[in-house]
Amino acid sequence: MSNAESEADGRLPVVGGAVRRSLPGEDGLATRLECERFIHDEAALLDAWALDEWYDLFSDDSAYVVPSTDDIYGDPDLHLALINETKDELAGRVQRLKSTWAHIENPHSRTRRIISNVRPLTDDGERVLVEANFVVYRSRPYKTTTHAGLLEYHLRRVDGDFLIDLKVARLVHETLRDSGGVLSILL
Repeated sequence: MSNAESEADGRLPVVGGAVRRSLPGEDGLATRLECERFIHDEAALLDAWALDEWYDLFSDDSAYVVPSTDDIYGDPDLHLALINETKDELAGRVQRLKSTWAHIENPHSRTRRIISNVRPLTDDGERVLVEANFVVYRSRPYKTTTHAGLLEYHLRRVDGDFLIDLKVARLVHETLRDSGGVLSILL
């Protein structure tokens, strides 16, 4: 989808792999602070395994995407993705992670997220496109693994807060073996 098509259907443009500048000025600073608060609160929910509350941050027509490590800017509708789920599909993932069916996460991993370089790129008053770097430490008995990458959010303002329309977690690893070989947690 081209940027013109993306803008025409109300979604924010995405430029894969290009360095994009943050919003300038005082408005850009205010937007960054709003986005930082939201993203840090989201990270706290994930680290606390408050998965139902995390799930509620997504809009009804949202998506959660983790592209494959060999093409982190590939279109998930055309290229392989590790995860490419609508909110309804994400509900199943959340339920599985909370149950004993996700054997690799029973008991669940201890995680700690570090979020940095939060950069709002566009803000039209209703929607915000924001990027942030992340590192997630996942600890299991006798082993700690690390996932690192770039988060991209399409956020929509609703009643003074945000809902996630799209969350993309672009891992910077060459392969999943670089980070323990599995992706059993939410990024």
